[in-house]
Amino acid sequence: MKGKFIVFEGIDGCGKTTQIDELSKWLPNSGLMKKGSRLITTREPGGSLLGKKLRGLILDTNENNKPSSLAELLLYSADRAEHISKVISPALENNDWVISDRFSDSTLAYQGYGRNINLEIIKNIESIVCQGEYPDLTFFLDISPEESLLRRKNEIPDRIESEGIKFLEKVNEGFKLIAQEKNWNIISASQNIKTISNQIKETVLNNFSNK
Repeated sequence: MKGKFIVFEGIDGCGKTTQIDELSKWLPNSGLMKKGSRLITTREPGGSLLGKKLRGLILDTNENNKPSSLAELLLYSADRAEHISKVISPALENNDWVISDRFSDSTLAYQGYGRNINLEIIKNIESIVCQGEYPDLTFFLDISPEESLLRRKNEIPDRIESEGIKFLEKVNEGFKLIAQEKNWNIISASQNIKTISNQIKETVLNNFSNK
């Protein structure tokens, strides 16, 4: 039996890192994981050794190094292919649990809805890249673009975070459409941390108890 694959999606500043940390502390003692199973937390881009190098290329703020939209899409796809092959699939086959900060639908939201690359092209690439691996459970932490910018006002933005509110609005709208289409668990990220964490834990229990 394979392990479980949980993904967190949402625009920057929505609290994915915080909630992944909260869930990671709780899961090993929840009674859901089988004896001997490990919990692996990872992210995209940058979840593999090669991915760390690709992340530097993708998020580089130097304008001279800025990739075209298509090159950006393919860099993300290369990162994901390696991430799945070297991290996600081996862990799941070993009956471990994997929690990832972003997965393939971030590409659909950012490069598809944000960059206006044809959605079918992205889906065709991802059907090859994902190698049959898809999340068992996806959480969408929903905040407004305005709140996202407010939360990150004291941070140094990477290249994607520097795109501005119009780009962020398109990405956020994309996430909402994908969330509805794929029946994600949508949680308002404007609530306090504990409330969000409790909602996530309850959903995980409801989905994986006795499975």
